[in-house]
Formats: sequence, C-alpha cells, structure tokens
Amino acid sequence: MSGNIVNTTDDNFDADVLQSDIPISGQAGKVKIVKVDVTACEATAVNYNIRNIPALLMFKNGEVVAQQIGAVPKSKLTAFIEENI
Repeated sequence: MSGNIVNTTDDNFDADVLQSDIPISGQAGKVKIVKVDVTACEATAVNYNIRNIPALLMFKNGEVVAQQIGAVPKSKLTAFIEENI
C-alpha cells in the first residue's frame, strides 16, 4: 500500500486532498491516502490542529469527517477506514 501513498506539501494539500475526487488506495476505488510531513508542512499541521503523530484524518467533500490519533493495530485502522467511507 505504501507505493500508493501520495506525499503532499502545504502548497499541494488543497489539490491533493480537499479538491480530490479520487478515493483512497488500499481500499481499491474507495479511498486515497495522502501523507503529510508535519515538520515540513507546518501550515497544514496547524490548520488541522495536528499535535500528535501519527494522525489520520478522513475527508469527505473537503471536510474532516473523522480522525484517528496515535498508532493503532492494522485491524483497528482498517475498521476505522471502513466505518468512515
């Protein structure tokens, strides 16, 4: 799945996430995973109040609809994604 993750920046976040109509990979055709380096992309981290990592925010139509903060087992992460798509 890591080969399907899009790395984004503060400059590209809007286009990569908020305006994206592509669903995420790993959930073939359902979701798109975008990775943000919060150290390099400080504006995006501040805008979404990211204080702990890892942080997974689920967006729908450009709005945050759910979030998972902290490391979790794959089974819990998969369940979180399934519940929110």
